[in-house]
Amino acid sequence: MGTRPSIIVASSVLAADFSRLAAEVHKMEQSGADWLHFDIMDGSFVPTITFGSQMVSALRKHTRLPIDAHLMVMHPETMIEEFALAGADYITIHQESTVHIHRVLTSIIKMGKKAGISIIPSTPAGMLLDILHMVDIVLVMTVNPGFGGQTIIEECLRKVEYLSEMKKRLGYRYLIQVDGGINSDTRERVVRAGAEVLVAGSAIFKAEKPELEIKLLKEGE
Repeated sequence: MGTRPSIIVASSVLAADFSRLAAEVHKMEQSGADWLHFDIMDGSFVPTITFGSQMVSALRKHTRLPIDAHLMVMHPETMIEEFALAGADYITIHQESTVHIHRVLTSIIKMGKKAGISIIPSTPAGMLLDILHMVDIVLVMTVNPGFGGQTIIEECLRKVEYLSEMKKRLGYRYLIQVDGGINSDTRERVVRAGAEVLVAGSAIFKAEKPELEIKLLKEGE
């Protein structure tokens, strides 16, 4: 297998032990994770409710890792400022969650943050074409969002390939992020398709040796 040292691993806090979050974040730092990924769910856009900007603010004090806030919420425009002030470095919204995508992405950028756009498995990647020039991250969900520990939907990798081709063809800067069913077994297919940021939760936090799992995700076997 070829190595890809440029792969970024974003550890998903949703899979952490919530009774000892600061310690879990430190463990991720020591194990070699590059980012912390926060799945913000509102019980409306997705069935589950997770946590909000207070969690980001609390853990910001315990880590120097970039915080990657994935807003799986309806009307994310109402929350951009609070997540920016809480210390998120990247703020990603869903294409399906609000009508005025351009306006919301602009508000993220104006707050001095990196802007991201995400799509669920049923949304074609071509829907993003007119805003790709604005974003720092394009997040392809490879499971239906709302729950951890799901199996990757292989068809979504075609969207990763499309986004990789568009990035090269148009000279854009965005990172292609993939979330859902990512582990050392699925890593190679995802990276081959063009993914650059791998979000992993259970695969890392539940691992006996998370540093080895992170190394496998970064470099392959």
